[in-house]
Amino acid sequence: MVECAAEAARVARGVTAEQLAGTTHCSDWDVRALVNHWVLYTSHGLEHRALRKPLPESLTGRDFAAEPGWASAYAAQLDRAVAVWADPVVWEGEVDLGMGSMAAPELASMIVKEMAVHGWDVATATGQQYRISDVAARVVLDVVVTHGDLYRQYDGFAAAVPAPSDASTFTRALALSGRDPRLSHATS
Repeated sequence: MVECAAEAARVARGVTAEQLAGTTHCSDWDVRALVNHWVLYTSHGLEHRALRKPLPESLTGRDFAAEPGWASAYAAQLDRAVAVWADPVVWEGEVDLGMGSMAAPELASMIVKEMAVHGWDVATATGQQYRISDVAARVVLDVVVTHGDLYRQYDGFAAAVPAPSDASTFTRALALSGRDPRLSHATS
C-alpha cells in the first residue's frame, strides 16, 4: 500500500493541466475523469473505508483535477489514508460496502489494485511510466485473478489481452485486466 501510494503520488505530480483533456484507453474517460476517479477511490475511499464511513456526496461529485495543486493534495490525502491503515485494528473484521461487506484485508488489496492499475492508466495517458516492485505487483495480480470476473461485470476490466511469455508480474496483471501492456513500459 505504501509503495503504490508513493508511486501514484509521483505519477499525479507528472500530469500537466494541458494533459487533463487528453484521451485515455478507458472508454468514455478523458484524463480528467480518470484522475478524478483515481483520486476519489484510492485516497478518500481508502481512508473512509478504513474508518468504516461512507464517502460523502461532497466528494463523489468533486472535480479534484480542477483544483490548484490537486496532485499535492492527492499525495497528502494518500498519506493520511495510508496512516489510518497503519493501525492493525483497521485490518480486522469486515467493511460495510452498502451492498454487502468484505474482509478489510481483501478490500485494502482491491484499493491497492486501483492505485496501481489506474496509476498505470494515468501514466500511460500522460507519457509516463508506472513502476512498482514485484512484491506489490503480486498483490495486484492476485486481485486481478481473484476478482477479474466481477470487475468485468461492471466494465472495470475489458477482456484479457495477451502478454509476452516473459512478461513481468505487473505486465501480466495489466494484460489480465484488459489493458494492453504494449501501450507503456510499466516496470516491476
